[in-house]
Amino acid sequence: MPAADYFVQVRLPQQKPVGGVLFPAIVSPNPSVVVDFVRFTNCIKRDKEGLEAVLRSSGAIILRDFPVMTASEFNQVVEAFGYHELPYVGGAAPRTNVVGRVFTANESPPDKKIPFHHEMAQVPDYPSKLFFFCEVEPGNGGETPIALSHLVYEKMKERYPAFVERLEEHGLIYTRVLGAEDDPSSPIGRGWQSTFFTKDKGIAEERANRLGMKLEWSEDGVKTVMGPIPAIKMDELRGQKIWFNSMVAAYTGWEDARNDPVKAVTFGDGTPLPADVISDCLKILEEESVAIPWKKGDILLIDNLAVLHSRRSFEPPRRILASLCK
Repeated sequence: MPAADYFVQVRLPQQKPVGGVLFPAIVSPNPSVVVDFVRFTNCIKRDKEGLEAVLRSSGAIILRDFPVMTASEFNQVVEAFGYHELPYVGGAAPRTNVVGRVFTANESPPDKKIPFHHEMAQVPDYPSKLFFFCEVEPGNGGETPIALSHLVYEKMKERYPAFVERLEEHGLIYTRVLGAEDDPSSPIGRGWQSTFFTKDKGIAEERANRLGMKLEWSEDGVKTVMGPIPAIKMDELRGQKIWFNSMVAAYTGWEDARNDPVKAVTFGDGTPLPADVISDCLKILEEESVAIPWKKGDILLIDNLAVLHSRRSFEPPRRILASLCK
């Protein structure tokens, strides 16, 4: 049986129709085929082009009801797609390597929400695709809401044209204060040694410079200043402008013992962002978002340019793994 006949799209009540396409796409095995792990990964390799066409039209795919139960099997699925791995250099979230190119998703406490963002939008070298895998279903809550970037841009442009024009002209500056070690109690608690994969300040400086990031060292840590960096991009694949930034995430969520979220992000000329516009942007993101409850074995593939993601608070247990790709 051809690989194209192995995958079928199914419907869930939470999906949202956008321009005649359901968001996100839900792909499951054809009920008439025998489902086993080796066949699944082989069919991914054979029908990668077809799966990418679905991803291109929808922006995100949930692979559901396939025989993927472990972190190691998830790693093999990611490798079957054949994308290059992106090292997590410059990211803020505390994460732990599990196996191969698989890491834990943000390890911040379960009562903390993680606001909408594009992965690593605050640095110039960001992933093009994200994989998430549900190893353990949440006890309650813990969904990963997603929203289409171009719709957020369109609504913000309609409501706040001057603000969006200023964003396009000046971009954003992101500022974060890091300790040496990771702080798992914070959603942005990745320490500078993990951020730059070194304990050597000189090497950290070199790696920061490659990103265009400035470091200001203190006795017990470092302040990172990134930007100005664009907040609006052109999605060349789809020919549309997109909302590509971590503005809401930084302004509402970059808070811990070292960081004040209001100071975490500014316009590229250094002036503060208007709180009321940020608040309304968050409402738009919530309105446009889709949240499908995790099921054990689910794999969520996101086009990082097309789609923002977030995390709702939850009651344990919950274990979501991730892999970032170029």
